Amino acid sequence: MAKRSWRVASQISAAFFIYCLIAFPHPSFAQANGNEPIPPGSTYGEDEIVKTGHQFFGSVSGGLASVVEKAFSRYGEPNGYILGEEGSGAFVAGARYGEGHLYTRNAGNHKIYWQGPSVGWDFGADGARVMMLVYNLPTVNSVYQRFGGVNGSAYLVGGVGMTVLVKDDVVLVPVRAGLGARLGLNLGYLKFTQKPTWNPF
Repeated sequence: MAKRSWRVASQISAAFFIYCLIAFPHPSFAQANGNEPIPPGSTYGEDEIVKTGHQFFGSVSGGLASVVEKAFSRYGEPNGYILGEEGSGAFVAGARYGEGHLYTRNAGNHKIYWQGPSVGWDFGADGARVMMLVYNLPTVNSVYQRFGGVNGSAYLVGGVGMTVLVKDDVVLVPVRAGLGARLGLNLGYLKFTQKPTWNPF
């Protein structure tokens, strides 16, 4: 009888524990809404970014270290980065579409999409892998806006190219490798969104 009572009590305790987990989730399991500030100093070092880039781009990442060194010498350590794939095409006017994940130290990893038009001396088509270094990102939601290109920011070494996009204090440095490193002098921008869209504007 005592054994049976003990078993029933144990089952009730277990059921109550599970109920508490469901009804009162622990803060660490709560879904971040993207507005939480990213703590200062939550950055990535140059060696870490180069290693991640080599793993991501594979055999076509010959000039990656030089391009990353250029970005770090100009902007310092990023507090986030994006890994993804994109497709683009242009004949004077064009468009670019991509998707990937935004990685941060303390604000989690987030699915992200980008698209945008381009106009200028820019011809060709490509599909490419892209790594974007993200600087001065105050919150995850701060990336969901339009970023304009910086004139004269194109930089190409050993088949790896980088450009610079800016919005307020946030700086994005897209790095592309191999045949996808099509750099053009253009007046375009990229719009980053939480959901995919065919509208580049």
